[in-house]
Amino acid sequence: MQRIHCGIVPPHLLTRLAALRDPRLSVAAEAARHALLELDPVHEVRSRALRAPVQRGSAVAGTLTRRIHDAGSREELPGDLVRAEGAPATGDTAADEAYDGLGSTYRLFSEEYGRSSIDGAGKPLEATVHYGANYDNAFWDGTRMVFGDGDGEIFGRFTASLTVISHELTHGFTQYSTNLEYQGQSGALNESLSDVFGVLVEQRELGQDAGSASWLVGAGIFTDQVEGAALRSLRAPGTAYDDDVLGKDPQPATMADYVETTSDNGGVHINSGIPNHAFYRAATALGSPAWEGVGRIWYDAVLSGSIPPDCDFPTFAGATISAAQKRFGDGSREAGAVADAWAQVGVLP
Repeated sequence: MQRIHCGIVPPHLLTRLAALRDPRLSVAAEAARHALLELDPVHEVRSRALRAPVQRGSAVAGTLTRRIHDAGSREELPGDLVRAEGAPATGDTAADEAYDGLGSTYRLFSEEYGRSSIDGAGKPLEATVHYGANYDNAFWDGTRMVFGDGDGEIFGRFTASLTVISHELTHGFTQYSTNLEYQGQSGALNESLSDVFGVLVEQRELGQDAGSASWLVGAGIFTDQVEGAALRSLRAPGTAYDDDVLGKDPQPATMADYVETTSDNGGVHINSGIPNHAFYRAATALGSPAWEGVGRIWYDAVLSGSIPPDCDFPTFAGATISAAQKRFGDGSREAGAVADAWAQVGVLP
């Protein structure tokens, strides 16, 4: 059975934290050890969900339906329903952030790309907050979003970052579209798609064009004890954090620094920096709001039927170039920007 780490915190960070013996960070160390132990049960649930039939439809009518549950610091799902669609804010910051973040993600796919929810068929969006005690992760389990509150020493609550919410929910979109295998380059593409659409959700909500956006994933979830801005940077992979405890962001920006490893399903959270940076380069070359131009190209490529589950970087690059040509024309500025971006990161379709 395929084992999948679907949390926003890469396993190499949890492993590093779990090894800490500093009494000042004892809560963080214990939280990381527990989060690592929780991976197998989460993997089991999500692996079953990944065997569900893929649906590639993208224009089915539907309405936004959200349900937010509260686990009450227990590791039991779904928890108690605290906010349903259309209900007023609860006053619980995490519950209301989750509600708003699910809505922002739904609106990007619906209003920009014509897709009704993550499955193309109006799937209700479910989330659980306050999962576990000091739980150091947020994840998509194949059916719902789950958010921990963090350990308070390294990580704060995971709903504090819109890109965390939209990143993890985009794993659902990938599950219902390409179902990319979570291993090696296809797994890195799986992670990259979540980063790409995660930042697009935030950029659209803030009204940012490609040049003014931060291009960060996970900004706001570190405590002030951490020397770092976020978990990942699409603008400059490898620079999101550089901290005495967490170490240095290991993501490469180009194939010249591709990391060969057997850990993390072949480095899916690390080598995703390469397709991430290709997207950033294409978006900034065009200069318009990224969700309107390059975002549509990436979306078209995902739903084109040309992305196999074991897709590698060159195959995906070719699919995005073909999608750009189909939407904007063979000799278009958009198609040229996409081709150039892949070449700049060392990927040739």
